Amino acid sequence: MLTPGQKAPEFTLFNSDKKEVSLTDFKGKHVIILFFPMAFTSTCTAELCEMRDNINTYSDLNAEIVGISVDSPFTLAKFKEDQKLPFDLLSDFNKEVSPAYGSFYETFVLNLKGVSKRSAFVVDQDGVIQYAEVLESAGDIPDFQAIQETLTSLN
Repeated sequence: MLTPGQKAPEFTLFNSDKKEVSLTDFKGKHVIILFFPMAFTSTCTAELCEMRDNINTYSDLNAEIVGISVDSPFTLAKFKEDQKLPFDLLSDFNKEVSPAYGSFYETFVLNLKGVSKRSAFVVDQDGVIQYAEVLESAGDIPDFQAIQETLTSLN
């Protein structure tokens, strides 16, 4: 499991516009990485809409947001459009990044294999993890207050 103080694992994934996005693209900014199990499910929608509705709070804290799931870029594009999400959703369809962050169910509900666990990471402008929360229950949501407090302490 990743812990604060560790270097965040580098990644390059396709976003919902079929463009590659890398962790290094955020150099000089803090980034909130949210892994979520599946687009269009109730808890995932609530979590990402919470971030959407508070986007100014995170922008004011010099933070960018990315959501990552094992959904395809095409599914994520529809989800992003439907929910009017103003941040990138990245496809870990090949299931390489979620395990690297310890955010991976080998078996999920309905016997689905290889799904991202709901988790939140705050990575500072130097690529170091400052906050890490991996939730075992997909019905739980990250501690947004703790994420905001972590970002406040970095500014």
